[in-house]
Amino acid sequence: MDEMIPPIEENIPLPSSAAEAFPELSPAQELEMRANVIKLMSDLTGNPLVPNQGDVDTAKQIAKQMMEDPHHRPDFSKYGNETLAFLAGMVAQTNVAIVDDLADLKMYVVNKLVMEVENARDAKIRVAALSKLGEIDGVDAFKKRSEMTVKHQTMEEVEKELLQTLESIETKVIDVEAKQIVNDGN
Repeated sequence: MDEMIPPIEENIPLPSSAAEAFPELSPAQELEMRANVIKLMSDLTGNPLVPNQGDVDTAKQIAKQMMEDPHHRPDFSKYGNETLAFLAGMVAQTNVAIVDDLADLKMYVVNKLVMEVENARDAKIRVAALSKLGEIDGVDAFKKRSEMTVKHQTMEEVEKELLQTLESIETKVIDVEAKQIVNDGN
């Protein structure tokens, strides 16, 4: 049997560590990956993850920090598996879509705005709701439109129109020069 050696490209720098080769993840993505590994290890070893009250409190504190400052990057390696698993469950619950289709959400917004227009006692509120309704895509009550007419012409028609334009400009230039000569003579 012949030995098969794959072609190896030369002069390609390799990362110095696995951490350097790993892609940059958001805190939520990193937490999800860690939680998946923790869950897999728990399932493989048969050791269930049961967070105590301290783990729950710590997870809530981390979640609060993450919501208050989306750029905050917790050091997940400082926390136990139970804390991370509970935190991952909390984050997963907050990342759930409320509506399946954005059309449903748009319809909800339109309905609520119409309700405000019909039921608001203050004229300012009614006008504000009407203004928002007018801005909705599809209503476009306040959208400024510009129209452009495209005229298809043959080459002969274009040449004729250009010649007429040039002749009209030429006669205007001659008239201006003639007036200047007459005025200079007085």
